[in-house]
Formats: sequence, structure tokens, C-alpha cells
Amino acid sequence: MNRARTLTSAGLWNVLRGNQGLFLIAGPCVIESPTHPAKVAARLVEVTAELGIPFVFKASYDKANRSSAGSYRGLGMERGLEILAAVRDRFQVPVLTDVHDVSQVEKVAAAVDVLQIPAFLCRQTDLVQEAARTGKVVNIKKGQFMAPWDMKSVLDKAAATGNARIMVTERGFSFGYNNLVVDMRSFPTLRSFGYPVIFDVTHSVQRPGGLGDRSGGDAHFIDTLGPAGVAAGVDGFFMEVHENPARALSDGPNAYRLSRVKSLLTRLLRVQTAVEG
Repeated sequence: MNRARTLTSAGLWNVLRGNQGLFLIAGPCVIESPTHPAKVAARLVEVTAELGIPFVFKASYDKANRSSAGSYRGLGMERGLEILAAVRDRFQVPVLTDVHDVSQVEKVAAAVDVLQIPAFLCRQTDLVQEAARTGKVVNIKKGQFMAPWDMKSVLDKAAATGNARIMVTERGFSFGYNNLVVDMRSFPTLRSFGYPVIFDVTHSVQRPGGLGDRSGGDAHFIDTLGPAGVAAGVDGFFMEVHENPARALSDGPNAYRLSRVKSLLTRLLRVQTAVEG
């Protein structure tokens, strides 16, 4: 899907909605420097093109919900959107980023292809509807505090604007202190609402605030949860990747190592073939 510049929102939606295989949304958690996103995107474009997987690049210009006020948040909206636009132009891939406030939506929508509503903000009616009114594809993450069936009302809010280009992402449910658990029963429930369902397989292994002033994670479980998600019928995957997770400026403990992405995606495709058997 290396043709973002020629794809309208409707065209991109047709690719995602009509895809019979898996699609991938992936990139670093946050924009760490002006050049880092392109380095990650280059490898992801190469891998997904080789495997025939539709690809959307993601990165955040601002991580507004960090554990500590002293944590790195990003380069800000102005510079961040310039960097994301450069990635889109250079690699001809669609780009996704998240919005945190109604005031950001119009400007962000002009610069990217997919607007994402963060999990903590999925019940913010004004934000959800303002994003949907742009006509862009909108990815809404299920809050860690919500049951899957509760997301129907959220999706209905977005659809009430007349925009049906909506996706919903599972990223685990809060279970005890500093822990998230994914209930595989969530996926058929979310699919029943009629929108593409995405599995955020990296945030699902996060341990929010688990390291005190920052979040921890169990990235080694990604290899287990990913194939299970395919078997449960997800349409796509959301992954935060980094060439050196130990040095990532945000969410390193739950990021997947960039050099291993091809191997994981190959396994996921094999599982899908077996499931469709």
C-alpha cells in the first residue's frame, strides 16, 4: 500500500476494509528525533512490501499521558507533523497519529491519513465526534477500563457524524495493579459491531506505571499473543517497534524489536493461512 499520496480517505478505507489478509499499523511510540521515524519506516516499508501486508506508519508527536511529568513527551505538534509528512512523502505510505484535544483535530487531520483516539480518551464525546467529522479514517482505542461491549456506544458516537470509516483497537484491560490482560473473547464482540478490529499487541503487554515513575512491560509475550489474536479473527495489528527498545524514549519495555518484525509477521501470516484452512 505504498501510495498514500494518491489515496483519498475513502480509498485508504477501501484498502483497509476490503483487505482479506492482515494489515499493520506500526512505528515508534513517539518521535524521538527528526531522523528517527524515517529510519524505522524504511525497514517497515521493506518488510511489509515483501510480505504483501498493507502498512500504515504511526508515531506520536506528543505523549500526553506519561507516568511522570519529567518523562519525554515528543517534539510537539508543529515539528511532529512536519516530520510525519516527510515520512509520508518519502515512502508513500499512509500515516497515523493520535489527537488529544478538539483544538488539535483540524490541523492534524490536514497532515495525516488516520486520526487515532487514545484509549484514555475514548469516552470523550466531543473529541471522538470532531475527529470523525473530518472524514478521515478514525482508529479508536478501547479504554483499559472498558468492557468490549461498552465500545458500541463509542463507535455509535463516531458514526453519528456520518463517517463510517472507523476502526476499533483492543489494547488490554486493567487487571490488578500495574497490569493489563487481553481477553480473547473481546475480539468477536468488537467484530460484531461491523468495523475492522485491530490488536495493539505491544501496549497489551505494558505494565502501566509498573516501574514507579514510568511504565514497564513484558515484550516477550508479544510472540504468544500475536498468533492468538490472528486465531481470534483480528483484521490488523498495531505495534510499537524500536531498533533498541532498551534505549527507547517512551514505552521501551513493551516495544517489539525492529529486527524481529519480519519473523513475527511471517508467523502471523502462517497462522492466518492455517485458520482459514
